[in-house]
Amino acid sequence: MSRLLNVSPAPHAQGKDTTKKLMIGVIIALMPALIASIYYFGFGAILITSVSVASCIVFEYLIQRFILKGSVTITDGSAVVTGLLLAFNVPSNLPIYAIIIGALVAIGIAKMTFGGLGNNPFNPALVGRVFLLISFPVQMTSWPEPRGFTTSYADAITGETPLSLLKRGALDSLPSNSDMFLGNIGGSMGEVAALALILGLAYMLIRKIITWHIPVSILATIAVFTGILWKIDPSQYADPLFHLLSGGVLLGAIFMATDYVTSPMNYKSMVIYGVGIGLLTVIIRIWGAYPEGVSFAILIMNAFVPLMNRYIKIKPFGEEVKNG
Repeated sequence: MSRLLNVSPAPHAQGKDTTKKLMIGVIIALMPALIASIYYFGFGAILITSVSVASCIVFEYLIQRFILKGSVTITDGSAVVTGLLLAFNVPSNLPIYAIIIGALVAIGIAKMTFGGLGNNPFNPALVGRVFLLISFPVQMTSWPEPRGFTTSYADAITGETPLSLLKRGALDSLPSNSDMFLGNIGGSMGEVAALALILGLAYMLIRKIITWHIPVSILATIAVFTGILWKIDPSQYADPLFHLLSGGVLLGAIFMATDYVTSPMNYKSMVIYGVGIGLLTVIIRIWGAYPEGVSFAILIMNAFVPLMNRYIKIKPFGEEVKNG
């Protein structure tokens, strides 16, 4: 053999982070968005979030205890994170039976069927959300107007989301950037307040729970793609800032595309993954049947992660030397 690779002995890196510690960090980062959703949507936000989290915990416990007959891991916090993210992806007036079904799909099909945390190829909360969107399209697209605790859960006054207005070409009726930044708009309850989501991003970056590569590559791709379209015809296409602040872009880019299990393992793959999500999101939003495309974009790119992990390699840790 003419070429050898000197590699230092393992372990190459050590850390004090555990699954439970990381999940607690994500839960803390989600708190600003949860507080904002309660502020805008009142009791419905509390009810849907509570039922979603409780259902995810119960289903994970029952499946592990009585079907898989293995160790129970509900204390690691991953079921709580799934429950929060699922709740954030639905309207605050969604029927209780629907959110319970969504939790069962997220935990039972998307997570536990593949062996539990660390084995699922697709983000569980997004699988639950897409299942609900396909199965209950009316309930999943009836958006309560943000009226705080005066918002009625059972008889909420519903309206159009910014993306729905854009889809039917009502550019003159789009909400202001300040309303979208603060969250004074209709939509899924955890995605409306851009400021709250950005605070969560800052916390996770500071605590090094995630890196910047995935969220920045997604947001930059969407900004560039929509900016080109806007420059071509501003009377038909919305500006880049609208696309970044509306819908589930920030929620998806910060909290779901960065899922440890379903995202790539090295930085180069992360950027490619993020660019793919950004492109697919814009394509679905502009030319697809749905006004929103983030959930579908992330799930599609989740499917490519094993290929990226296999064929896009980082440089091995060590020094290449020649023999003789």
